[in-house]
Amino acid sequence: MPERPLSSETRRDFLARGALALTAAGVLRASAADAQEGPTVQQVIDRILSEVPPGPPETVDTVKVGDPAQPVTGIVTTFLASCEVIDRAVSLGANLVITHEPTFYNHLDEVDWLQEDDVYRHKLKLLQDSGIVVWRFHDGIHRLEPDGVITGVLEALGWKGFARPDDPRVCEIPAMSLPELATLLRERLGTMRVLAVGDPRRVYRTVGLMVGAAGGRAQIQFARETGVEVLVVGELAEWETSEYARDAIHAGQHRAVLVVGHAASEEPGMKWLAEWLRPRFPGVSVTHVPLRDALRPL
Repeated sequence: MPERPLSSETRRDFLARGALALTAAGVLRASAADAQEGPTVQQVIDRILSEVPPGPPETVDTVKVGDPAQPVTGIVTTFLASCEVIDRAVSLGANLVITHEPTFYNHLDEVDWLQEDDVYRHKLKLLQDSGIVVWRFHDGIHRLEPDGVITGVLEALGWKGFARPDDPRVCEIPAMSLPELATLLRERLGTMRVLAVGDPRRVYRTVGLMVGAAGGRAQIQFARETGVEVLVVGELAEWETSEYARDAIHAGQHRAVLVVGHAASEEPGMKWLAEWLRPRFPGVSVTHVPLRDALRPL
């Protein structure tokens, strides 16, 4: 049956209904786009900090570079935001780099002394051109309960079942010699160098994990108070903890120190952080980018 032509009034109603439908579709598309845009960088930071126990107001956990008001396009976690890590973040389409250690070569990321430095200018331009935000998460991850870095290290070493419930930094491991322990650390932490103080012929069962660079006094007090036989540290001043260990051996104590490097001792914590972030930001790509140790044996 042939269709009857629309009257002028019917045609106007039809066009009006069509315009309304198109408008509604446009609103729905805009809402979907807004939903897909996801949180801003600052909202990501705020969500992370909402789960961190409170600490002193003085903190290094601040935005170092970039605009945190922009929508997050991807997250990279790393031990340190080197130029190579920044390049990798760009290739991943990520605009938030969460770093554990400083970006500009000093603990507080002070840059007044670097204004005329070509290396600083190169790195700053790399960050500014890419639109990346660098946020440091150092104090907060250590305040998590348990400490997020120690949790990551225990997972990397396969020692979660050996950690003391009251202090997971202390592990009761199967007996092994110092060379065996050094090999395990080198393989599981991915470090090319392990320095040692101690008797390679003896076996050890109690290991203390003092990741990073806690300083000689803290390292020595920790070893004394916990009674660990082997102290594993990230780095040390060579006139402090290593000399204390040498004198302790002379005094007849069963002590040893293994130095694995600062990055190797804490990188597993930032890898763990990436896993911790994924369920909290299900629509955001989260990638851990490991840092190659700048110091290598020749």
